[in-house]
Amino acid sequence: MSKTSTISTENFFKQASKKVRLPEDRKKILLKISETIAKEYVKSNVVNLNFICTHNSRRSQLGQVWAFYAAHYFDVNIHAFSGGTEVTAFYRNTVKTLQSVSFDFNVEDFSHQNPKYLISFDGCKKTILGFSKRFDHEMNKTPFIAITTCNNADKNCPFIPTAIERFHLPFADPKVSDNTPEQTAAYLNTNEQIAAEVFYIFAEVKNLVN
Repeated sequence: MSKTSTISTENFFKQASKKVRLPEDRKKILLKISETIAKEYVKSNVVNLNFICTHNSRRSQLGQVWAFYAAHYFDVNIHAFSGGTEVTAFYRNTVKTLQSVSFDFNVEDFSHQNPKYLISFDGCKKTILGFSKRFDHEMNKTPFIAITTCNNADKNCPFIPTAIERFHLPFADPKVSDNTPEQTAAYLNTNEQIAAEVFYIFAEVKNLVN
């Protein structure tokens, strides 16, 4: 399994940041996240981000992958992780929408229930391992800043002891489009929205730490 794309990851990332219109109240949340990351970065010279959603199958995975890319793009020492309150799988449609913007997926460990993928992009010096896991999985380095991406995670994770800070940043769930003609467009829309907001966060962090 590899890339199936016509647009580069970099171009999609930059275009999303220009195309997606962020309301002022959303920008305030993103800025708070940026300020918290920057504060921790200045103190420790490294930050761990953990994107958390109930099933760790769609939005939290997109958050992790784009933060992984953004750390490279903005040249900052920020590590991206993801997890859920339950373990399911890195959903196939999530993989497809990331492949469509030139992320490369190679199966590291095949499992019908929860395969593991080595994820990379053109120019990257390292890969990340993508699969569904709990937010407190041993691979998720601590301490971390938690970013919950769906309403269920917000309700089910009222207290995360290993989190430096916790922010709720919900995104539309593309799951509602599964097995419909709107499926590809819905996943790409969520992919683009998350890319744009991760761009905003990291750009602000870069400005603040400089």
